[in-house]
Parts: sequence; structure tokens; C-alpha cells
Amino acid sequence: MTPPRPPTRAGATPLRLRVLVLSLLTVAALYFLLPVYWLAVSATKSSGDLFGTFGLWFADPRPLERLGDLLRFDNHVFLRWSLNSLLYAGGGALAATLLSAAAGYALAKFPFPGRETVFNVVLAGVLLPHTVLALPLYLLFSEIGLVNTYWAVLLPSVVSPFGVYLCRIYATAAVPDSLLEAARIDGAGEARIFRTLGLRMMAPALVTVFLFQFVHIWNSFFLPLVMLSDSDLYPIQLGLTTWQGYADRQPELYQYTVGGAFLSVLPLMLLIGALQRYWRAGLTEGSVKN
Repeated sequence: MTPPRPPTRAGATPLRLRVLVLSLLTVAALYFLLPVYWLAVSATKSSGDLFGTFGLWFADPRPLERLGDLLRFDNHVFLRWSLNSLLYAGGGALAATLLSAAAGYALAKFPFPGRETVFNVVLAGVLLPHTVLALPLYLLFSEIGLVNTYWAVLLPSVVSPFGVYLCRIYATAAVPDSLLEAARIDGAGEARIFRTLGLRMMAPALVTVFLFQFVHIWNSFFLPLVMLSDSDLYPIQLGLTTWQGYADRQPELYQYTVGGAFLSVLPLMLLIGALQRYWRAGLTEGSVKN
């Protein structure tokens, strides 16, 4: 006769299920981290070692020297591309986040004729591929003399239909109307209410919009390709593609392209690691009742 099983608490997760979930998460993490590891290893190799050695292990004991060659190549052009990418992605994402917050807050909290029509147009913009707009934007910007300037990449980057959509949905759920009415009764203006209450309560959504837009602009390739002809204005992605095109004639560009790709993912990893605490704060907001 088999002994009876000990009673389990209600809602307790069985050990085997926890082990299975942990194993699956570990496999998924290794799957996503493997390309980054390959880039880190390949960034330490010469162009010859990239094709003649085992891809998942180091072949050169001087990794910093290889990266130093990359940063010094062609009069430090990679550093210039990096600063351009920071300008495009940082400035564009910040402006897009603020505009999305203002538009989403207005659509959520101010009833006006045609509000749903405006929101439906925003939803249509979410579904519209960005590549479709590149040629019309080029023709428009060429008419006003902005082609081959920083503004040709920055101005299209400050518009984020997804950001407006997310901010409206989040403001509707997270910013109570009673709190806004209390602030109005106390004499606060709409701009002050939005700045002191709206933005603060929408912080998790704003961080999400900023990260999505930053990653989108940082990885953008087609728009800079269409708009820019001066290599000094290139972002990292377009510059690395240019190096790859000349690698057949200059073999060392293979190594520089791989090393540049590794360095280009580091800002994204650092940014996500630094801002993820705002996501955790948003998940736990409202879970404790005073």
C-alpha cells in the first residue's frame, strides 16, 4: 500500500513544473544571448581568423587592440557614426515620447468632436510600413532643402503612432479623472496638471515608448540611406553596411564590421538594463491598497 502524499498548499507550484519552466527560460536566454556572445568573440579576431577558426572561442589574446584599431580607422569615423546615432536615436526618441504623451493624454482625457476619428487615423499609422514613407519624405524634404542634413533623419523620427496609441490606452487606465478634477478645483491649469500628474503617472508607458522608439531609430537603415549622401552624417548601421560593401577590396573591413556591430549593441543593452526598473514599478503600481 502506497503512503498518502503530503497535502500541498492551495496555489503552490509543483516542483517539476517549476524546473520545467526554469529550464525553458534558460534555453531561451541562451538562444538569445548566443549571437551577442558570437559578436563578442569575433570582435577580438582578425579578418583571417574570422573564417579560419572556431566561431565560438577566442583566437586572439589582445581584444582591446582590435577594438582600438576599429576606433582609429579612417580618422575615427566610427566614433562620429556613433555620435550621429546617439543624436538621431536619443533626440528623436525623447521628442517622440513627449509628443506621444501629450497626444495620448489629450485623446484620453479631453472629449472633443472627431476624437475617435483622429484615434483611428493614428491606428492606421501604426499599420503603415515605414519604408512606404521614405520616398515621399525624400521628395518633400528635397523641396525645402533638408535632404542630406541631420533634420532629414530627426524630423521623421519624432512621430510615433504606436507611442500615441500606447499613451492613450495607458492614460485612460492609469490617470483617474477624479484626481484631475481635484487638481482643477485647487486651481491648477491643464499644462501644470499634465506636467506634474499626467507625466508622472504615465512613466511606465513613457519608458516603453522611449525604448521602442530609441531601438527603432538606432537600427534604422532605409531612411538614412535615402536621405543622406555625406558619410559624416551616417548612423552606425548605414556606416557598417558601407564597410561591408568594400570588404572584398579591404579584407580588414570584415573585422571592423563585426567589431562595430558588437559595439553598436552595447548602448541598447545598457539602456534597457538601466530603465527596466520603471517597468517593474509599473507592474506593481496599485498592487498595494492603502
